[in-house]
Amino acid sequence: MSIKDILGKARDVLTPSKHTTAIILAAGSGERFSADAGELAGIKKQFVPVCGRPVLLRTAEAFEASSLVDDIIIVSGEEEIGLCRELLAPTVKKLRCIVKGGATRQESAMAGLEAVDPVTDYIAIHDGARCLVTPEIIDNVIREAYHFGAAAAAERAVDTVKYASNDRTIENTIDRDHVWLMKTPQIFMANLYRAAVYSAFKEGAAVTDDCMLAERLGFKVRVVDCGHENIKLTYAIDRVIAEAILTERERREARIKKEKEKK
Repeated sequence: MSIKDILGKARDVLTPSKHTTAIILAAGSGERFSADAGELAGIKKQFVPVCGRPVLLRTAEAFEASSLVDDIIIVSGEEEIGLCRELLAPTVKKLRCIVKGGATRQESAMAGLEAVDPVTDYIAIHDGARCLVTPEIIDNVIREAYHFGAAAAAERAVDTVKYASNDRTIENTIDRDHVWLMKTPQIFMANLYRAAVYSAFKEGAAVTDDCMLAERLGFKVRVVDCGHENIKLTYAIDRVIAEAILTERERREARIKKEKEKK
């Protein structure tokens, strides 16, 4: 066990017990993925194999392995509920339930929220198609949420960022040191998340991620650097990238293990 692992476990011991429920959103149609998926076009992206294991299974197993997640709720398309149960039941023991999603991401998040155990202190929202998330990333974001009330996985921008007008003319350059590309999980105090979700629904506000829900109510969200590997499968090419990342992870782990054995 590395020093990093030891420190992580020590933090877990010192962290007051807080019931945390993960809501994994997997009800999307995946039209952009299917458009160029070739022989996989008839399979919804959450069930597409990545290095031999379905996307949704990889995602759920990362939350299963998290030391700080207590319950897992899957939000699925109605027709896939049985398939999700069959896929996840053997290994995902924290699975609380699988619920029918809505027509939009916000509606699916509300469906998951309504299934959350009332004892839950924190809610983690995650995209089911973000299957390269790791237990370490999940736990790091949860710890920050415990401290700040709300936290989200993010990636620092590495490219130069420009702001352009509607006619695609560059107006100015944005300081990329302050630009973060948002990922999931995004984690909130349960009461904060409930208030934010129902407020947005009541007012008909459209949001593109859950942080925007908290921002609307004036709450600050802490960003947590999760590196560059926590990608989301949006297009068919993303599956190729995901498999390359997983292959490199295996090589990296094998190299580290070999170095330890030499010592």
